[in-house]
Amino acid sequence: MSHFIDRRLNGKNKSAVNRQRFIKRYKTQLKRAVADAVNKRSITDIDSGEQVGIPSKDISEPVFHHGQGGTRDQVHPGNKDFMAGDKVPRPEGGGGGGSGQGKAGRGGKGEDDFIFDLSREEFMDLLFDDLELPNLVRNQLVGSTEFKSVRAGYRTSGAPTNIDVVRSLKGAIARRTALGAPHRRRIKEIEAELEALLALGVAEEDPRVLALRDEMDRARTRIAALPFIDTFDLRYQSFVQLPEPTSKAVMVCIMDVSGSMDQARKNLAKRFFILLYLFLKRNYDRIEVVFIRHHTIAQEVDEQEFFYSRETGGTVVSSALNLAYDVLRERYDSSVWNIYAAQASDGDNWDSDSVVCRDLLAEKLLPLMRYFAYVEITPRQHQSLWYAYQEIAGAHRHFAMREIDGPEDIFPVFRDLFKRQTA
Repeated sequence: MSHFIDRRLNGKNKSAVNRQRFIKRYKTQLKRAVADAVNKRSITDIDSGEQVGIPSKDISEPVFHHGQGGTRDQVHPGNKDFMAGDKVPRPEGGGGGGSGQGKAGRGGKGEDDFIFDLSREEFMDLLFDDLELPNLVRNQLVGSTEFKSVRAGYRTSGAPTNIDVVRSLKGAIARRTALGAPHRRRIKEIEAELEALLALGVAEEDPRVLALRDEMDRARTRIAALPFIDTFDLRYQSFVQLPEPTSKAVMVCIMDVSGSMDQARKNLAKRFFILLYLFLKRNYDRIEVVFIRHHTIAQEVDEQEFFYSRETGGTVVSSALNLAYDVLRERYDSSVWNIYAAQASDGDNWDSDSVVCRDLLAEKLLPLMRYFAYVEITPRQHQSLWYAYQEIAGAHRHFAMREIDGPEDIFPVFRDLFKRQTA
């Protein structure tokens, strides 16, 4: 029977096994608390842990115990108001019954909720528990520059730090066994000859006996002279560098920054983009982000300018789609990169340009992408861009579009876009 001892280090007063058991048992309460936390806190702070309060009644467990039984008399010292046999009236308003209608007492103590600290990893696991990337494909890099060390047997030379002690000792034992075998075999033959001579009554001083004993001593000296370990026995672990298949993705963020997109709508778009980025980071080893902003013209900018710069004027969405196509064609090969795009807009666009956008998506962009998500941030009625994109949604499964009216819609829309696909 084999015994395995888990000696992995845990934090002080923490147990990894108990934490996982607790999370599994109260997963429903924890997921509900995580969803509430996402709605209350900024998405920029989502990549951290969370303190989750669980009502004490939810973690209480029934227990069996022996009742006191029988008739007992008790004396309570310090009682100046009542005597044996007096009837104590029930508090008015149900103050002692837990209805919450009575006044708070001075000495009463309530029971606080149980506070459970979720780590960053646990928080993210619960946040994305039932989500998955649609059409997730890990493309292998062509001519990858990333390598990993792989064991490739043993070598007779190498660095001292790579010496395999066990393998070297096994080789030394095999060498000593092989080189000493003829001498051991001869020693057994000499012992048999000596027994035969002594059985015939030959004296110990007989020259034949002395010669055999001298030969046996020489054989034993030969065996003892064999070195315990020799440089010939040393074996070194061999490693080779093999290209490691990795996965990488590019996330294209497209946002309207025209005069109709005020800062409140930009903040909503920012939350959606950050949430998508965190989600992609959990599924890919390497992620690059391309920020494209547009009004009548489109520009590739950095993150600061993307979210906080102010522009005025009209909106031509096709300029951003054309720029995105040029960037992907020049820098990101679709056979190597997993390409995702998210577009945020308030829906304003030139009527004639919406048809151009539809054709650009259908003919150029969507064939290169794993997924394209369009969110329209507007409390008003939809305009021509929405109806043009609806024609694409019916023909392409990896294109999705939703509407966001306020901060409370970001997480539900995100879960709806990336809900786990059933077989």
